[in-house]
Amino acid sequence: MQKPITAVLFGAGLRGAEAYAPYALNHPDALKFVAVAEPDDVRRIRFAAAHNIPRERQFVSWEDVVARPQMADVVFNCTMDQMHYASGMAALAVGYDMLLEKPMANTLAETVELVEVAEKYGRFLQICHVLRYTPFFTTLHAILQAGELGDIVSVEHRENIAYWHMAHSFVRGNWRNESLASPMILQKCCHDLDILYWNLGVGNATVKRLQSFGSLRHFQPENAPAGAAERCTDGCLAADDCAFDARRLYLNMDNSGWPVNAVTTDLRLEGRLAALQNGRYGRCVYYSDNNVVDNQTVNMQFSDNTTVVLIMQGHSHQEGRTMRYDGTKATLRGTFNSQRSKIEIHDHLTNTRRRVKIPVADSSGHGGGDNGIVASFIAALHGETTAITNARASLESHLMAFAAEESRHQNRVIDMQAFRQRAVMH
Repeated sequence: MQKPITAVLFGAGLRGAEAYAPYALNHPDALKFVAVAEPDDVRRIRFAAAHNIPRERQFVSWEDVVARPQMADVVFNCTMDQMHYASGMAALAVGYDMLLEKPMANTLAETVELVEVAEKYGRFLQICHVLRYTPFFTTLHAILQAGELGDIVSVEHRENIAYWHMAHSFVRGNWRNESLASPMILQKCCHDLDILYWNLGVGNATVKRLQSFGSLRHFQPENAPAGAAERCTDGCLAADDCAFDARRLYLNMDNSGWPVNAVTTDLRLEGRLAALQNGRYGRCVYYSDNNVVDNQTVNMQFSDNTTVVLIMQGHSHQEGRTMRYDGTKATLRGTFNSQRSKIEIHDHLTNTRRRVKIPVADSSGHGGGDNGIVASFIAALHGETTAITNARASLESHLMAFAAEESRHQNRVIDMQAFRQRAVMH
C-alpha cells in the first residue's frame, strides 16, 4: 500500500483551505497536510486544527517554510497572484513538486521562468486548470475528439460573470487592480483559454493570430448614481435602487460560505457589518480603486483556420459559461454553471437534436474540477497516470492572455508564433 503524499499548504484561504485541502480529509490514505503557511491567525489555526498539524509546523509566511529543509513531498501553492512567482521559485529550488493555483504569475517573464525552472530541476509543476477535470468538459472534449461535429469551423465561448461576482471580486476584491493582481483576462479566463486550446488542439492546432478589445466601461465615478456615498454604510441615498449595495449583498446572504467568508472570518451579523464599515467590501463600486476591465473579447484564428471568439463580461444575470461549436457535420451548444449544465448536438444530416448525458459531478467546486485536479496531481506523482495538463501545456493559455492584453493596449493583431518566440527568449 502506498504512503500518502505529504503536503505543505501555502495560503489557507478559500482556494487552499476550502477547495483543494478537503481532499486530504476525505482521502487520508492519499494525501496528508503536514504544515501550513498563512498570515491570518484565524485561518491558520483553523486549518491546522482540521488537519491535525502541530504548532511547530504552523508558519506565518511561506518564507518561513522554504528557509527550512524540505518537510513534505509537495507544496500546494495557493498564495495571492503577486506571490506566486517568488514563492513558487523558492519551493522548486528547495525540492518540492508543486500544485500551483492559476494564474502562474502576474507577468509574462515570470510565468515563462516558472515553467523553465521546474523543467530544469525536474520538478512536477501542475497548474490548477480545474475545468479540464470536470465531467462537463471531459464529455465535451471526448465529443470533439471522436469527430462527431466534423471539422470545427467556428467557436463562440462566453465567460458570463454575474454582476454581484464582478463587484465582489473585481471591483472591491483582491483582483480589482492590476498593480495588485493579474490582468483580468488572465486571472479569470486562463481557464477558458486553456479549455479552448485543449479542445481545438486535438489536431495539434494552436492560435495563429489574435486580437482583443476591452475596457472598464461601467464601474467608474462618472457612472455613480445621484446621492451615492463613498461607502455603502454611510447613508447612501442611492441604495434602494442599486444592485451593488454591499448591505444587500453581504448582510442578507447565506453567511456560511463564499462570498461572505471572503469579507471577514467573523460571520456573525455584527462581524459582517463591521467589515463593511471598515473594509474594502463596503466601498461603493463607483468609488473604488479598481482598474481592471469589466468586458473583453479575444478574437482568435487557429493554425487550422478555425475562428474563435472568447467573450468575457461582468454584467450577467447568472454566473456560468456558455458555448457554441459549429462543425461541418453538427453544431454543439453547451451551458456550464452550478444551476444546470447541458450539452446539445444538432446534427446537420438528420436535422435532429440530441441531448448528451453528462456524468454526475461530485460536490467539490467548479463542477467537480477541484477534487479532480487534486486526484490527478496525486496519481501523476505516483506514476499511475500522466496528468492531462502540466505547466508546459498551461503556459499556452497564459501566453494567449498576455498576448490579448498586448493587443488590447496597442490596438493591433498579434502574430502568436512571433509572440511565443519573444516570450521564451525574454
